[in-house]
Amino acid sequence: MTGYTPEAAEIVQRAAGVIAAKHRGDLAGAEELMSAFGSEQSRTLGFYLLADLALGLVKAQSRQSMDDLVRELSLLLANTVQSQPA
Repeated sequence: MTGYTPEAAEIVQRAAGVIAAKHRGDLAGAEELMSAFGSEQSRTLGFYLLADLALGLVKAQSRQSMDDLVRELSLLLANTVQSQPA
């Protein structure tokens, strides 16, 4: 996370913690971490930076361009939305 401030690193770790807690079924823990963000702006920044970091990791592993990854993600989201019952 080169160039990130300690504060940015903390909110990214908190955002990752929210996702980890949710996936292990700890919804109370996820809620607690969500409420620990100082503001909506901080929460938004944390999840944005986490998404950017995660896509960067996928890009490094897959050797795809960021544009290709985002296009693939967009198609996956569109297919998921279309497959959901109304």
